[in-house]
Amino acid sequence: MMRRLPVHLAVAVSLAAVCGCSTPSERRDAATAAARHYAQAVRAGDWAMACAALAPTSREELEQAGKSSCPDALGQEELPDAGEARHTDVHGNQARVVFAQDTVFLARFPSGWKVTAAGCHEQAGDEPYQCEIKGR
Repeated sequence: MMRRLPVHLAVAVSLAAVCGCSTPSERRDAATAAARHYAQAVRAGDWAMACAALAPTSREELEQAGKSSCPDALGQEELPDAGEARHTDVHGNQARVVFAQDTVFLARFPSGWKVTAAGCHEQAGDEPYQCEIKGR
């Protein structure tokens, strides 16, 4: 005997598959994983892998400022060893992952989460974060 899903459940499942919807915890886990991937590449000095984790505007800004390819420019930056991830905040398609010695900002693209800013340190008062790597 074949069981049938109620129509509203079948439609919801179909829409979730089409829109790529995810739960808040899935978005948080994916953003954390992307930030960790970037941090591990930096720790290992794998600048090509770290560059692949950057958002397009962040990569372009780094190349223009360093007047060289992304891996060469990134290798010249004094980026901290991020340490352990402490917590992740996700707001829509934006995320912030706070590590022990770094804060990384990300945005969600069709290809997944990409780093928009890194090497960030919180400033006093209401001042924005100061970041070594950032996009426009």
